[in-house]
Amino acid sequence: MWVHTTPPIVCFMTRIPHDTSGEPNPLKALSLDQLRRRTSMKWRTYAEDVLPVWVAEMDVTPPGPVVRAVTEAMESGDTGYPAGTAYAEALAAFADKRWNWPGLAVERAAIVPDVMLGVVEMLRLVTGPGDPVVVNPPVYPPFYDFARHADRRLVEAPLGDDGRLDLDVLERAFRGATEGGGRAAYLLCSPHNPTGAVHTAEELTAVAALAERHGVRVVADEIHAPLVFGGARFVPYLSVPGAERGLSLMSASKAWNLAGLKAALAIAGPGAGDDLARMPEVVGHGPSHVGILAHTAALRDATGWLDALLDGLDANRRLLAGLLAEQLPAVRYRPGDATYLAWLDCRGLGLGDDPAEVFLAHGRVALTGGPPFGTGGAGHARLNLATSPEVLTEAVGRMAAAVRAAGRARD
Repeated sequence: MWVHTTPPIVCFMTRIPHDTSGEPNPLKALSLDQLRRRTSMKWRTYAEDVLPVWVAEMDVTPPGPVVRAVTEAMESGDTGYPAGTAYAEALAAFADKRWNWPGLAVERAAIVPDVMLGVVEMLRLVTGPGDPVVVNPPVYPPFYDFARHADRRLVEAPLGDDGRLDLDVLERAFRGATEGGGRAAYLLCSPHNPTGAVHTAEELTAVAALAERHGVRVVADEIHAPLVFGGARFVPYLSVPGAERGLSLMSASKAWNLAGLKAALAIAGPGAGDDLARMPEVVGHGPSHVGILAHTAALRDATGWLDALLDGLDANRRLLAGLLAEQLPAVRYRPGDATYLAWLDCRGLGLGDDPAEVFLAHGRVALTGGPPFGTGGAGHARLNLATSPEVLTEAVGRMAAAVRAAGRARD
């Protein structure tokens, strides 16, 4: 149900497995002054008076095991080229425990520099220049950018009004993409960015059946997989019947805030191992060895930190719903079951196709504008709620002030 004037009352079930970690909320560790000393994209793209709640960087400090892994590598000079399967082994153990999926085969996994560069390499394995790639807008803008950079043609299969996969629309897209017997791929965002939808086993099984029926190869971006809340359950695409020829990209970067420590894994289903084996060996030179050590430590030793983070993000989702209901009741917000990204329908505010521009100009708060997310993005904005409750409260206050200021400017 869309949130209008009152925050939703939701009963959240316990994740399986999910133990109370006893760790403090990572989102409350840093002050705004401390955050403004950072030199990364989130904090350096805009002027100092702008409050950034846009790009997918979290306002946290890394968990102890990650800090120790990186520190030990630096102190011992272990800063060479990556080797071995420790990262894949850690992810396989995490998947078995967290998602009840013992099927991640280390021998069908390969390191890649990051998820999107891995996506490009997978598309090159299963399609050729000019071939179509199906996407579900509104969707992560780099899907468009990277696919076009790889000389692939985008075909849109928009989400339904409920923000979920529309299987009828998807089948029509598959049918059109493969007319004449050509090759095609489907770039699946799971969980979905920006809506936060967690695809069910039934939905993914239907996707696999459609893909096989039409000869479409599925490449799943599952970077947000560890960031699932409440009673929702992440289902790895490669775990469902019929997905044997699928390819998946996973990483610890989003859930543990490791984007600056480059490393990801490409994983092949049982029927796609030969495809993955054709990936050029030089691609494996791209990931950072120190990044791999950090990601491995996160998956293996920092799940308590992750659970504390999820609890903090869950609280922020509730806080955001309440703040919007109080200060911007015309904004429609359906809290997603995954990610730390809130997709805000701002069309009721009358701010045009890109409300983020108005929030920035009149409120000095930076969100991600909706139009680059493709069909269905106009009139929307994406807000990163992986910050402290204080920053989140200030951000919504600035958005409300921007709406008032824009209204005065029109009068």
